[in-house]
Amino acid sequence: MGVIMIKCPRTGRAINTGMKSDRETFRRSTVFFSRSYCTSCRTNHEWFARDAWVHEPEQELRKAS
Repeated sequence: MGVIMIKCPRTGRAINTGMKSDRETFRRSTVFFSRSYCTSCRTNHEWFARDAWVHEPEQELRKAS
């Protein structure tokens, strides 16, 4: 299970949306629109699922081993 991330359009930093999913489930999900609060620039960003990705740190650790 990972966290759905987006990129802050102002700072370019990755933002945790607070939503969780695995990559395969997220890839198969219907196109949706959402809003997330950005702690980098302290505003809400509107985004579509196509602009997001799933960050699964445990998967990256397994690949490195």
